[in-house]
Amino acid sequence: MRTGVIAKKVGMTRLFQEDGRHVPVTVLALEDCQVTAHRTAERDGYVALQVGSGEAKHKNVAKPQREAFGKAEVPLKMRVAEFRLDDEEGLLPVGARISAEHFIAGQKVDITGHTQGKGFAGAMKRWGFGGLRATHGVSISHRSHGSTGNRQDPGRVFKGKKMAGHMGDRQRTQQNLEIVRTDADRGLLFVKGSVPGAKNGWLIVRDSVKVEHADLPFPGVMYRNREEFEHKEADAGMVETAAEHEVGTEVDAELQEKLLKEQEAGAEADTGSDSDTGASDDTTTDTPAADTGSDEKKED
Repeated sequence: MRTGVIAKKVGMTRLFQEDGRHVPVTVLALEDCQVTAHRTAERDGYVALQVGSGEAKHKNVAKPQREAFGKAEVPLKMRVAEFRLDDEEGLLPVGARISAEHFIAGQKVDITGHTQGKGFAGAMKRWGFGGLRATHGVSISHRSHGSTGNRQDPGRVFKGKKMAGHMGDRQRTQQNLEIVRTDADRGLLFVKGSVPGAKNGWLIVRDSVKVEHADLPFPGVMYRNREEFEHKEADAGMVETAAEHEVGTEVDAELQEKLLKEQEAGAEADTGSDSDTGASDDTTTDTPAADTGSDEKKED
């Protein structure tokens, strides 16, 4: 198991594949993501790596944290997180900066963040309630959730009742997202699809727990050893080759036969409708003569 990183959500854009198809991506930035401390089994009872990211002001950091950062000889960090490891072989040196090449194109990652906050929301928006009637006896309470209790017994509202309240701003993890491009010079990760959280929000990115990758650099890629893991980057605005996916254009014989039968059935149905239309046209040709005869009788 490797360590993860703390990244900031920059926004969304799109990249292109060689065949011209575009891929929507979320851009994540690694802002001086450094190792700040170790957790060892002898001293702490477990093995973990403490990572910090972002630059914090002196007045916004507590004194114990300032001393810890000073001992590690790293700048003051805005966000700190711990990543559990299997053993001490996965530890990186204290003070090492983690590069974006820590992740490779085509691999799956799990991203944890806080969803966008919606504030205090009503029951219709928060839970999808249908609301009350628009007329006939409902006065100024069309969007209310209605009654919430029962009778004198139990005489209370059960916990967990769906009511109005704070919506959003919950910690959520989105699994098996694909890395489609990395930019080590600018410290950027390009993740396919959307991730939880708003712009400028902090996210935790780690290797996927459901998908095993045997070719990942271990224990990690730092700026001090990034030359060992350098790779040829794709052109600007393009997805890396390892993350491209082809669309299956071949149609098997069974599907071809099925489509042919559907086309023949549709052609026969069109032919039958045309013959019915012709018969109706023949019947309508007698109406002018009938009208003429009726006029002659009127003249007589």
